[in-house]
Amino acid sequence: MKAFMIERYGDRNGGRIGEAPDPPVGAGDVLVRIHAASVNPLDLKLRDGDFKAILPYRLPLVLGNDLAGVVVQVGAAVTRFAVGDEVYARPGKDRIGTFAELIAVHQDDLAVKPAALTMAEAASLPLVALTAWQALVERARLRPGQKVLIHAGSGGVGTIAVQLAKHLGAYVAATASTAKTGLVKGLGADIVVDYKRQAFETVLDGYDVVLDTVGGETLEKSLRVLKPGGTVISVAGPPDAAFARELGANAVLRLVMSALSFRTRRRAGRRGVTYSFLFMKADGEQLRALTELIDTGRIRPVVDRVFPFAETREALEYVGEGRAKAGKVVVTMV
Repeated sequence: MKAFMIERYGDRNGGRIGEAPDPPVGAGDVLVRIHAASVNPLDLKLRDGDFKAILPYRLPLVLGNDLAGVVVQVGAAVTRFAVGDEVYARPGKDRIGTFAELIAVHQDDLAVKPAALTMAEAASLPLVALTAWQALVERARLRPGQKVLIHAGSGGVGTIAVQLAKHLGAYVAATASTAKTGLVKGLGADIVVDYKRQAFETVLDGYDVVLDTVGGETLEKSLRVLKPGGTVISVAGPPDAAFARELGANAVLRLVMSALSFRTRRRAGRRGVTYSFLFMKADGEQLRALTELIDTGRIRPVVDRVFPFAETREALEYVGEGRAKAGKVVVTMV
């Protein structure tokens, strides 16, 4: 099969389309012919080697972390899917590689594609939708009437998180640039802070939850808008020991990750709030729950631009240079 792969970490001009072995199909696996995949910041971090100490992939590495396509083969133990089904997924972290013609995905990580969406629209959703779900539903247990701040409301995660939070009955604030405030309000945000004109930490207060997709100073300032007992969940901040435990890391790596987040956790503790790092995981059951919300119109995808497979490297550069205006960038294989 053809696949887009990197042969060494850190080469931002590297990556090539070449021949790779067809993936083996285990008893519980579903072989999917990929029609579309989307570009995520995670792909850029993997390409640059940011996670090589904790996610030791073998090179050459096929990038890509979510997909939509058609089932072409099922393993002997597969019960949920049949050849010809249109599906979408975020594969497990040990089985990435969706910038390719084929991928084998465990049936537990797969869901039937939302009926109303194109392949490109469906491919834009799994990773960011699961991130929003795991942050707001699974970890924050967001309840009606609570207040949530979502950073980068026009981004991949942000566009879905705003819609999901409104569905859950929360009061939603989001940050966005001047040009994107209208889009984010249209997704359901009650208030949009134009970060180019206002400091969000000076106009927001008393929030139960912050979903941070930016990190750095934004994460530190987010602690100030939480009420006592509140929590900031970050996908861009320093990893913590809980994440190391999820990975099954050894004691040394757990200590390293705990040290990386020590300052942030200490500052949070002084304010009577909590900090946690989220690295989303594949979950077909959660994706099926999200599909219901998509099929009933409560959540809609936002696609910025679609690139052909031959321009995968250009798609990565487009995202890496911050040129995407809103939502997701998609690569189409078919």
